[in-house]
Amino acid sequence: MPLNFDNTEVAFSSKNNLELRKAHFLFSSMGKAWLTKAGIAMTHFAFRFHLPVKSLIKNTIFRQFCGGETLQEANQTAVNLSAYQISVIMDYGVEGKNEESEFEKTTATFIQTIKFSADKAYIPFVSLKVTGFCRFQLLEKLHRQEILSRDEEKEFDRFQQRIDSICFCASQHKKMILVDAEESWIQQPVDDITNKMMAKYNRDEVIVYNTFQLYRHDRLSYLIESAALAGQQGYLLGAKLVRGAYMEKERKRAAEMNYPSPIQPDKTSTDNDYNEALRFCISNISRIALFIGTHNEYSCMLATELMQQNGLQARHPHIYFSQLFGMSDNISFNLAKAGFQVSKYLPYGPVEEVIPYLMRRAQENTSVAGQTGRELGLITKELNRRKSI
Repeated sequence: MPLNFDNTEVAFSSKNNLELRKAHFLFSSMGKAWLTKAGIAMTHFAFRFHLPVKSLIKNTIFRQFCGGETLQEANQTAVNLSAYQISVIMDYGVEGKNEESEFEKTTATFIQTIKFSADKAYIPFVSLKVTGFCRFQLLEKLHRQEILSRDEEKEFDRFQQRIDSICFCASQHKKMILVDAEESWIQQPVDDITNKMMAKYNRDEVIVYNTFQLYRHDRLSYLIESAALAGQQGYLLGAKLVRGAYMEKERKRAAEMNYPSPIQPDKTSTDNDYNEALRFCISNISRIALFIGTHNEYSCMLATELMQQNGLQARHPHIYFSQLFGMSDNISFNLAKAGFQVSKYLPYGPVEEVIPYLMRRAQENTSVAGQTGRELGLITKELNRRKSI
């Protein structure tokens, strides 16, 4: 059967009618910018003043986009997805901490997650956000290449040790680490530590992946440079390709601080670079492991065509497709049904801790042109199909 992202019977095969109606209501609400903005403000207010809203959030937006509050709850979600040949990226959704004790706690949680998933083939990845292990202000200072104080040097050493301990554990248990991209003004130390980990752990197989945000106009060239560096130093490049997550923040900061924006001038430029990055990685797949993180149907279809043109099997060990849990099931489930490797990005953690992630999902579905409408249209189509039978 040819690959078809409009096949809603496959796309929503894991959801019953009640779950579909709840998703329809949620995406309808997020489609209204004023309602999303008001909801975000009210959520921040409610948590700040300890109002009893946790249950409401958990049964609506949290249930749509997160796997659960605990590792065990997330694992059950992962087991459910595995029945449809879809694996998961476990992501402990805690970020933006400032205390050493919190960084140590997060490190222990990640190692626990890796060990927990050791014998579970349906959990091949763990996602890592560097701001969960190091102060943002220290990352800024490193990015600006400023001289660190003695205490800051020790702090930086502890940060590197945390990341290394996670990557070492992942290598021992044959799991893969996806290092998320960050804002452009802290990205250099993220690239540096990720390159260091790839050089150490990606010798014979790919354990560590860096993330390339193609909405930045310099990232395609950086991807090519990264592949060259990996070749020179004798390791395999792990490349997670995404379009990007901080566009409005990036442009605002560039305007306020009067420097050229790192963001592409328009969406077409982003799409062109993303698709060119796909071509580059697939044509060099023997030395690059490719993680295709996108909700763009054209890019996903293009990747499958490029694989076919290059004589690559659908379940090539170096190629994974991925979409966020709760979004673009028409892509994920149809790709999996066609035999491709698909892994859903599955955040988990206490509701109050993953609020920043949930707010980004709400804003994304409001601001990304056509995304909410596409989700709603597909859900409506499937509900109507089920009524007809």
